[in-house]
Amino acid sequence: MLRLMCVTAHPDDEAGAFGGTLKLYHDRGIETYVLCLTPGQAAAHRGPGQSDQQLAAQRRKEFAAACHILEVTRGVVLDYADGQLHRLDLYSVVCDITRHLRQFRPHVLVTFGPDGAVTAHPDHSMASIYATLAYHWAGRTNRFQDQFKSGLEPHRTQKLYYGTADFSLAERQPVSLAPITAAIEIGPYLATRTAAFRAHLSQAALFPIFENTVRQRGTKELFHLAARTSPGVVEQETDLFAGVRDAD
Repeated sequence: MLRLMCVTAHPDDEAGAFGGTLKLYHDRGIETYVLCLTPGQAAAHRGPGQSDQQLAAQRRKEFAAACHILEVTRGVVLDYADGQLHRLDLYSVVCDITRHLRQFRPHVLVTFGPDGAVTAHPDHSMASIYATLAYHWAGRTNRFQDQFKSGLEPHRTQKLYYGTADFSLAERQPVSLAPITAAIEIGPYLATRTAAFRAHLSQAALFPIFENTVRQRGTKELFHLAARTSPGVVEQETDLFAGVRDAD
């Protein structure tokens, strides 16, 4: 079975940035895995959560609800500090993501670009950097060799994509987005993506902003092919699994 993995920074990223794509590929019979680096405990919008711990617990439940709506095969939230991803030890975080890559063995990996997406959020940028290094290092025998003692093996994910867009947000810091190389039509899944985002009830204050962004995105989620195992010229794609071999 083909497998798609998505690395994000916060609960709600999976729905807001990648929700249509996750549901589309589930419906095509592809296993999907979302790895979220933080429980979002530093969010400005806190709902009923008073402490960071209470908010983190609530957002984990919201993430699980959103993944259920998107029919994600497996969703995992790690315990890194929200808003502090730029302060972490790079080698340790990449090791953590590499372990998940070697366990799930995806054929395609999607994440943010180092630009931080249209919001230019620094956590999005750092998620991109960590995930990109993990993509490249997971397939090498000289990286994180201790993981092989537990039965894991090197794994080369065939394609790495960054989410991108064809617009920017005027009220945000300027961002230089990656060029579009793949446009995924998600028209039939717009309502599902919205429902998944709205499962994040603690972030209800963001719903109008999300809906405005959705209108600008239209019926497509856009991606930039950042790396692949088979060298060649970049072509415009409408399928993230174009050219992917189903062999592990």
